[in-house]
Amino acid sequence: MNTLNWLKIVKDLKSISQAGKNYAENHFQRDRFIEIESIAAQILANKSNLEKEHIQHVFQEDTGYPTPKVDSRGVIFKDNKILLVREIADGGWTLPGGWCDNGLTPSENVIREIWEESGFKTKVIRLLAIYDRDKQGHSLPYPFNIYKLFFHCEIIGGKATCSDETSDVRFFSREDLPPLSTARTTVKQLNEFFDYYDNTDSFQCKFD
Repeated sequence: MNTLNWLKIVKDLKSISQAGKNYAENHFQRDRFIEIESIAAQILANKSNLEKEHIQHVFQEDTGYPTPKVDSRGVIFKDNKILLVREIADGGWTLPGGWCDNGLTPSENVIREIWEESGFKTKVIRLLAIYDRDKQGHSLPYPFNIYKLFFHCEIIGGKATCSDETSDVRFFSREDLPPLSTARTTVKQLNEFFDYYDNTDSFQCKFD
């Protein structure tokens, strides 16, 4: 079973179980869908370094009819360099950002994430890209679909400050990128944003 096949099976089983639990008419039906959820978690546990119990906990946090999750990230330039933060979780560098929270617009969410992870206050200039994570070559496959939104932001205050999730905050040139947290940000994405920065007049929002 290759990576794409087993991951698709996990996603399909997870979606079926989540929708089934949402629409179950009695506890017998719900128990069947919980069993499907357990099977999906076991497959993912066998193919990764994660514990089955942790996977099921993540599954169960996502309730209701299954829809893609949304991740928003900020693209900030200064003196031809791009802002990256170092993730404590894996030691890699990434564009600041994270899951979109209920009650916030995507642009409000990215402003909050940048402030929390880097210490900079920003404003959103424009939406640069909307990507399907599965098509971007990220490491660490997820058992659900994710849309990644990237916003060009401008610093209006604050100073570089680490957080509970980040251990360093720096600007990097295109030629001197650090080891990335490829589960969150890829070299291809950063190069696309440097291309945009070099020629903003020809900007077109990217969809993929």
